Amino acid sequence: MADQTTASAERTALRPGALGVAGIVFLVLAAVAPLTGIVVVASLAIALGNGGGTPVSFFLVAGILLLFAVGYAQMSKQLVNAGGFYAFVVKGLGRTGGLIAGLIATLGYNFFVVGTIGTSGFFMQTIIRDLTGLDVHWLAWGLASIIVCFVLARIGVDFSSKVLGVCLVLETLMLVVFDVSVLVQTGFDAAAFSPERVFSGSLPIGLLLAATGFLGFEATALFSEEAKQPLRTIPRATYTAIIAIGVILGVTTWAVVSATGVARAQATAVEHLPTGDLIFTLSQQYLGGPLTVMMMILLLVSLFAAMLAFHNSASRYLYSLGRARILPAVLARTRTNGAPQIAGVVQASFAAIVAVIFAIAGADPIVTLVPAMLGFGTLSVLILQGLAAISIVVHFRRQRDQRWWSTFVAPGIGFVGIAAISGLAIVNFDIVAGSQELAIRLMPLLLVLAVISGIAYGAYLRRARPEVYDGLATDLERFSTR
Repeated sequence: MADQTTASAERTALRPGALGVAGIVFLVLAAVAPLTGIVVVASLAIALGNGGGTPVSFFLVAGILLLFAVGYAQMSKQLVNAGGFYAFVVKGLGRTGGLIAGLIATLGYNFFVVGTIGTSGFFMQTIIRDLTGLDVHWLAWGLASIIVCFVLARIGVDFSSKVLGVCLVLETLMLVVFDVSVLVQTGFDAAAFSPERVFSGSLPIGLLLAATGFLGFEATALFSEEAKQPLRTIPRATYTAIIAIGVILGVTTWAVVSATGVARAQATAVEHLPTGDLIFTLSQQYLGGPLTVMMMILLLVSLFAAMLAFHNSASRYLYSLGRARILPAVLARTRTNGAPQIAGVVQASFAAIVAVIFAIAGADPIVTLVPAMLGFGTLSVLILQGLAAISIVVHFRRQRDQRWWSTFVAPGIGFVGIAAISGLAIVNFDIVAGSQELAIRLMPLLLVLAVISGIAYGAYLRRARPEVYDGLATDLERFSTR
């Protein structure tokens, strides 16, 4: 009987000690996809935000998130759980709050993976057709990508981190080469940091779009049960990820606006908005044709890396909610190497099925599929970050913690900043989603549905299945350090 119990526990356990700081940073930065962030996010932020002052938007968002990370690090030292922000919210706002966070996280991350099928499929079809003449439907490329992601994830999270590490190094090196080329040929223009440029255009929209470039950093906590020395690894990985993202995106955006001319940056970006080729045009000028082709290929690598990273994250949310029996317990089954087994199958299948439905309906991936999925995923993660930030403040105030800076002031300021960005995302959801379609603009109402469902489900569990409701907290205590 003891052997059977042990075997059962092993089949629902992640692999401890599989990841160090570097491995988790690779997983997180791959989700951020720096090259994709520059090609898509930075171009949009320059065009629709504060133009030549956009580099400051990235640095300001990095500062806000670092303040949040101060409290995040303190909570990570007390809580080791694969539930990520869902676990944080249970700890701070209680079981029902955790249910709401869990539903939002599950929706957001799973929608993100669907969106990456659309972006990966579209750009693979476009770039491979332009380079080779081979024209394959975007859905075929997208489905092939999610199948490969699924296989790599089943091999194990440590293997995924190695693959993502190679992808990350390659795309970051390409951005560094571009930055150096601009620095040598044109120089970086300090006017990008002048008040005139920082407050030109729309700084709020610039901050909102810059914040979308950091989405994915919060996944560090999801891998805490698989980390080596998690009480030190997770905080270090979080700080490293935020700083790395801020430096890569901020400096490269500075290079972009310097290359276009700071005063002309916004007008130039708007001209290239319909084709989305601002970065490739500048690459042709500063790097030449062969390296631009390489940049296009690395964009495909970047998109694939983001898909794999988000697949890993989404699978772990499904795994955690299955282990807590909020969702079917079968989702908590793992392979012998600790990889979520059923959760991975469900996640990849869900993403593929939704993409197929859009394709059968004749929807354009960039016009309909990608804006709907990535836009809603972005908003969900921003709301999730805000819930985690306030949960950290509430938790430590309940404990009467005397470390005011690290457990109240810094995370409190971080919460205010994240809440403001989240509000901007709701008000300007058409910009976040890149679509004026009514159905897409109404998607934030799904978050309202998640809140109502979380409250109703919490009341049901408390009344009809109290052992599951109570277990939402006791599950955390099994991994809590105090």
